[in-house]
Amino acid sequence: MAGQEDAAAESVARTDYAEMCLQTEDGRAVRDLLDLVGDKWSLLIIGTLSSGRLRFSELLRGIPGVSQRMLTLKLRSLERDGLVSRTVHAEVPPRVEYDLTAMGRTLIEPAVALATWAMNHQPETAAARQAFDQQ
Repeated sequence: MAGQEDAAAESVARTDYAEMCLQTEDGRAVRDLLDLVGDKWSLLIIGTLSSGRLRFSELLRGIPGVSQRMLTLKLRSLERDGLVSRTVHAEVPPRVEYDLTAMGRTLIEPAVALATWAMNHQPETAAARQAFDQQ
């Protein structure tokens, strides 16, 4: 009986989610979020900044494979969307630091959950891809 209740609750949750995504404003919010953090670098930047304020060079070293140009573009995008703050210190040479905003910090828990899911299911995903490619 509990299995049927769980399946029914999951079905309702899927239906509610699908209906939410179809509604113009809610659907746009979901698509905007996926555009914002669904790329290769944004969640890595957010994860790296989760430990605290960092200088650009520290971020560049902390995210293997990201180019200086790509990091600059993504930081600007995250700052524009209110997830990252940029502080310029009036020194010679100027010192620039980046940190997560309060809203940016709210992404840490869901990002960790997503990363955990990806790591836990990576072998299954790789096997499914291999089986599909061999068809």
